[in-house]
Amino acid sequence: MTAIRGLLSRTLLDHSVPRGLRAFVTGFDVKHAFEMGWHELRNGDLLAAAEQAGFAIVITANKNIRYEQSRAGRRIAIVQLSTNHWPTLERHGARVLEALQGISVGAFIEVAMPRPMLRRRPPPVAGNG
Repeated sequence: MTAIRGLLSRTLLDHSVPRGLRAFVTGFDVKHAFEMGWHELRNGDLLAAAEQAGFAIVITANKNIRYEQSRAGRRIAIVQLSTNHWPTLERHGARVLEALQGISVGAFIEVAMPRPMLRRRPPPVAGNG
């Protein structure tokens, strides 16, 4: 497969991905699905619209896209994030750029980001009264 060159490669952030991720994807021409008016498109229609508009890469947090969409004949690469939790993305955003730098045409890459453990509040103490 042919590698996608980073500099100004058109990259689309799916509506499931926070816009702030754009700050980590330096060297790429990044647009968000909302900016393109594509935020209501389903996966297949979104991939087709992105490909037709000249996007080389779609970044999504949709964990089912790999199974719902056939990639046969598609040239657009898909990067699936393990989460769309902004504090986690912000902490590990460099992983996304790292994945993009070596991505190939039509590739599918999963980017795993460890999410911190949830902190539970202690149960309220029953008052004496």
